[in-house]
Amino acid sequence: MFQVNFVLVARLTLFLLLATPAPFVSPVQGDHGVLLQGNGRLVILSPQGAIEWERPWGPIHDCHLLPSGNLLVLEGKSKVTEIDRETKATLWTFDAATIGGDHDPAVEVHACQPLEDDRVMIAVSSKRVVIEVNREGDVVKSIPLRVDHPHPHTDTRLVRKILSGNYLACHEGDGVVREYDGETGAVVWEYKVPLFGKEPREGHGPEAFGNKVFAAVRLANGNTLISTGNGHSVLEVNPAKEIVWQLAQNDLPGITLAWVTTLEVLDNGNYVIGNCHAGPGNPLLVEIEPKTKRVAWTLDRFADFGNSVSNSQIVGLQEPSIR
Repeated sequence: MFQVNFVLVARLTLFLLLATPAPFVSPVQGDHGVLLQGNGRLVILSPQGAIEWERPWGPIHDCHLLPSGNLLVLEGKSKVTEIDRETKATLWTFDAATIGGDHDPAVEVHACQPLEDDRVMIAVSSKRVVIEVNREGDVVKSIPLRVDHPHPHTDTRLVRKILSGNYLACHEGDGVVREYDGETGAVVWEYKVPLFGKEPREGHGPEAFGNKVFAAVRLANGNTLISTGNGHSVLEVNPAKEIVWQLAQNDLPGITLAWVTTLEVLDNGNYVIGNCHAGPGNPLLVEIEPKTKRVAWTLDRFADFGNSVSNSQIVGLQEPSIR
């Protein structure tokens, strides 16, 4: 008669349990408050994930929570608007389409940034300039941008004034990050996002591929952190244009990167990465520890905010490029 060796079975079961990799468990949203736009509304989420504030709002490519608690956001194709957080009233608006007189319907704005002296930086696509305006609506500085493949929708994505006073601009249509001298407008550094030997593929989701760069952050070590848009990756590039660190599309267990958008550097050194057009089952935001690429936190709210959350800001975080 067949005899069961229960000791052997127990040992074999324990071996199989130890040898089988544990499934990836996405961290629960609950560590960061977040400002974002999705599904026709602008919202602020509490660290517990509750909607603390919201207002109907269309798609945008930039947003900021000011120290006052008010919001500085893009509105429509060409406006930058400050919203009172308490009353939800519009406090200030600048329409970049009116620069030079008549309204120019071709103008699009994909980046703005609050600056010192109550100024606001605005990147004006189609006119291909970065301007700084005061609260009276006066243009107090204008820096021309170099664009090799001009188009109002792709001249720029995010642009940031950095600590040196220069501007770090992501040119989506060119697939290039350029740093401009803050006074002369001369290009002092640039980096063309590589295709790594692959052919471009159309689309917006994980199936697409290209180098439509979205964001760039100048790190404290002098390197530049770059999100490659439909390149599905994040690159850290040194001044000599060498890639010294890279996060690829499938490096994070259980997560597929699609159109990689916003980048933020937390005080603990972790990176928060925007993951747009990734589809259900993938988080909208991912926090990783860069050395280990360990996932520390995710925001997975596809059902609430949809597949086109391109921009966000961690609430309470200092502007990552003004350091």
